[in-house]
Amino acid sequence: MDDVGAGDGDETEVRRGGGLTTGEVARRLGVAPTTVRSWDRRYGLGPAAHTGGRHRRWTAGDLARLERMCALTATGLPPAEAARLAMDATGSKTPPPRDEATRPLPQPVARGRSRAGTGLRLGDVRQECKGIARAALRLDAAALDALLNDAIEEHGLVAAWTEVIMPTLQAVGRKWESSGERYVEVEHFLSWHVSGALRRHTPPVPADRPGATTLLACVPAENHTLPLEVLAAALAERGLPIRMFGGSLPVESLVAAVRRTGPAAVGLWAQSRTTASRPLAQHIAAIEWGVRGARRKPVVLTLGPGWAGRNALGLPHPPGLAEAVAAVESSVRR
Repeated sequence: MDDVGAGDGDETEVRRGGGLTTGEVARRLGVAPTTVRSWDRRYGLGPAAHTGGRHRRWTAGDLARLERMCALTATGLPPAEAARLAMDATGSKTPPPRDEATRPLPQPVARGRSRAGTGLRLGDVRQECKGIARAALRLDAAALDALLNDAIEEHGLVAAWTEVIMPTLQAVGRKWESSGERYVEVEHFLSWHVSGALRRHTPPVPADRPGATTLLACVPAENHTLPLEVLAAALAERGLPIRMFGGSLPVESLVAAVRRTGPAAVGLWAQSRTTASRPLAQHIAAIEWGVRGARRKPVVLTLGPGWAGRNALGLPHPPGLAEAVAAVESSVRR
């Protein structure tokens, strides 16, 4: 088996030990062994020298070339172009693929139909989306965290979510739905790292101000919390106090939380129409608090696609993150 062994030494140890196995190389890079073999087969990134026996051995130079390949694909470059640059950087000459020498060269992908990794269709999106998608498909935790952090720091929370993170999540979701659940692990992996990136960029929650708190919760039976997490981060960034309750908050608990905090606004997230509850939203909107003669009610924001087409509720339904932030700020000022 070529994946046995740790291979944690430096380049000198790699040379002294006669090279690394494919499995050891894959573990160092944080990719699957099949990915290493595919890069070898398709782009000629295999070991520069062949050794006898059944197992192939990768030298320090081979490893440096593959590390360069990982770094380039993580930025969103197509694998073929990344392989060419990786070869040029290490002074190697790209040999023809061993088992695809007679296959025609791949044609450039048409605008708006770009792919990442194993065929994830991203459409006409920012370059950052392609890099994030490839890192997620490789299950490359370090690269994924770095790319998410860069996107948030460069564009800000709202723009990074709207133009980079959300389109990538949607593309992964479409791939999962159309491939018989083959990419469930990628969706979960990406969602977890997005959540971590949001937490890292969420400033400390400001202290409560009377009538200025926003309560955020998913409706009962709803567990899609990421959109609420990014809204919470954006509100905290603007100095607005929040109370975040996450997924599937029971009705009784939601009502109790509203009565105890007296929020200016309540954001209720519903991903699907089966979880969006008209009676619940109207009941929360009717709750009053405060002294007699100066009683108040919260502004209830119906958030998420589950509420689409339910304008008869008479409640605000912001279509996106920027609109939700503006609606909360308006409620607080009121």
